[in-house]
Amino acid sequence: MSKLIITPKTKIFDLLEAYPELENVLIEIAPQFSKLKNPLLRKTITKITNLSQAATIGGLNVEQMINKLRNEVGQSAVSSFETENSEYNTDCPGWFKESRVIRTIDIRDMLHVGEQPVHEVFSSIKKLKNSDILKVIAPFIPAPLIDKSLSLNYKHWLNKRSEDEYWIFFHS
Repeated sequence: MSKLIITPKTKIFDLLEAYPELENVLIEIAPQFSKLKNPLLRKTITKITNLSQAATIGGLNVEQMINKLRNEVGQSAVSSFETENSEYNTDCPGWFKESRVIRTIDIRDMLHVGEQPVHEVFSSIKKLKNSDILKVIAPFIPAPLIDKSLSLNYKHWLNKRSEDEYWIFFHS
């Protein structure tokens, strides 16, 4: 059986299934990955989050992170990867008006108890009317959530409030 080749598109779930020893390496390079110890998050969010997105969440250089993981399991380093270059909108957009925020979802509480917020957030995003805005509060950049919203042609604004608080505004 051949082992998984580690790339930016590798899902964290698949990575840890193939190389369980890399859990501690991930936590060492980005302490926020300690959430991988939560069994529910391990079974849910890791199935939709790839390493490129995880690097964004951890504030890491994706190539350095991938090569560190590859080195740990005996795979050769790669000098460059094709990645989806996710550019998140961090400048306040013209469509943003605080008065148009119709709902706020604080996913920190959901994550803390091991719940997966994606379904609730997307259910709310899909209900947005013309100028409505959904506000999501997260403890890190929720890259999979933003990437999915972009693929569905929703607009967003990522507003970093502190090292462990991000506000993401979604608009249709």
